[in-house]
Amino acid sequence: MPSTLACTRVSIIAATWIVSALACGAARAEPPIRSPEDAACRNEARAKVFSAPNPQGLELEEIGRRIYYACMDRVAKAAAPAAKRGGRRHRHRRH
Repeated sequence: MPSTLACTRVSIIAATWIVSALACGAARAEPPIRSPEDAACRNEARAKVFSAPNPQGLELEEIGRRIYYACMDRVAKAAAPAAKRGGRRHRHRRH
């Protein structure tokens, strides 16, 4: 019969392997980051996914997706007026 120490080592190694497999699998599922805004919105979604209200009982992935797309919409709307301001020219008055 194996000792308690050997069983504990096997359990720790198995748990470490399972956690690393799950972590690597989740990282591979995400598409590559395309912009600084994309990275910021992903971080915001990760930070808020567990604290966001969920009255509809949605999956965590769906909640994170909604937070991410809401952030990207906010970023796009904030960038849109700045682009419009640049193309405007004022006429100079002649004296």
